[in-house]
Amino acid sequence: MLGRQRRLRGQVQKLVDAVLFGLSFYLAHKLRSHWQFSIFGGSPVIGPFEDYWWLLLMVIPGGPLFLHVQGFYDRPLLCSRRQTAWQLAKACGGLTVAVIIAMWLFRASGDIARSVVVFFGAISFGVIYLKEEIYQRWVRSGAGRSQRMRRLILVGTESDTDRMEGNLRQRHADNLEVVARLNINEEPISRLVELMHEHSANAVIINARHTYFGQIEAAIEVCEREGVEVWLLADFFKTQISQTYVDDLYGLPMLVFRSGPDTSWAALAKRGIDVVGSLALLILTAPVMALAALAIKLTSPGPILFRQERAGLNGRPFVMLKFRSMVTDAEQRKHELEALNEMSGPVFKVTNDPRVTPVGRFLRKFSIDELPQLFNVLKGEMSLVGPRPLPVSEVARFDDLAHRRRLSVKPGLTCLWQISGRNDLKDFKEWVRLDLEYIDNWSLWLDIKILLRTIPVVLSGDGAR
Repeated sequence: MLGRQRRLRGQVQKLVDAVLFGLSFYLAHKLRSHWQFSIFGGSPVIGPFEDYWWLLLMVIPGGPLFLHVQGFYDRPLLCSRRQTAWQLAKACGGLTVAVIIAMWLFRASGDIARSVVVFFGAISFGVIYLKEEIYQRWVRSGAGRSQRMRRLILVGTESDTDRMEGNLRQRHADNLEVVARLNINEEPISRLVELMHEHSANAVIINARHTYFGQIEAAIEVCEREGVEVWLLADFFKTQISQTYVDDLYGLPMLVFRSGPDTSWAALAKRGIDVVGSLALLILTAPVMALAALAIKLTSPGPILFRQERAGLNGRPFVMLKFRSMVTDAEQRKHELEALNEMSGPVFKVTNDPRVTPVGRFLRKFSIDELPQLFNVLKGEMSLVGPRPLPVSEVARFDDLAHRRRLSVKPGLTCLWQISGRNDLKDFKEWVRLDLEYIDNWSLWLDIKILLRTIPVVLSGDGAR
């Protein structure tokens, strides 16, 4: 199935699931209102559904979001019941806990029966699992198979079509049937018309090298006249890590090669988490930041904040904020310590740096000096999770241009290398490897796991200098 079709199927599923989550919440309230009993020490009588409507604003969009995070919409079309049940259970359980936390934050638990939320978790699991079971049975039925089956004609050299057919078998593309092949070396394009008529083909896959552009153009013209889709395998240029997308630029067809995360709903959600998270952390850590500022002011002459140009998204410079943890002439004295640098590559790191003040050493141990960067996150220059921003001067000394791919995403407060030893890493290539591993495997769930693992690392001061 083409990516566009998979995305459309996923969007329809999310819409249906959103409706089912809302329906499940309504059914949970109805069940609880007719089945009056005391739970968690509450009243056996609950209020009308109107008291609960605001939770629907969280449940309806939140359900598909939790399923998306679990990879529910990325499953194979024909997957096991165990995989469906496990991913659905984690999503429904997570959403139930999130609703309970929201009730506690808004102090609504006294007016709303918590048993309704518990019922909702169980009912939503059952309703959506039933929907998936019905859908799977339809997919496996004769009517389902006939409607989703695509009859393909492969066009190319014999070796190209052999390879394409082998790839389809390897990926278990059970909704695609190869009904004919056209050897572009030996058969005329007119033969393609006959094959389309004989087999009632839905689509033609052209898999040929650039030396056959003339025949490819003729084959596309034939399919245009017949109203048959053409899928052109765009492997004219060999790439190592880039993913290929077809898009348009104001109506002009474009083939896009991308080696970083794409613009998506998940990326928008990441930005939302950055804004909400940075605001919440600024409020929660305001007393700590005030004490840190006072300690710096009283114990060391100079400004409270340290400002330095760092390389942001795609290398664009921005001014990063930190609490000053060194003496004021630290940058001027840096050349005196070059011989003590413990980090390979362009990065400068020294254990027990003599330029660090006593207060600064404490701030660094618990990463308190990094807290002002929450303002950088709020402004959109950084993210909560991402490769750590390096000074512009260090980026300019990269000896391997491949290292610049770590600049393809916004820098962050924390990332994989910080929870994998933090400053104990001494090999810059290993540092970059972890950053690129993060970029290549990015997901919202990965961000959440990194944030959760960062908390104990920071509180313990493990590996910090």
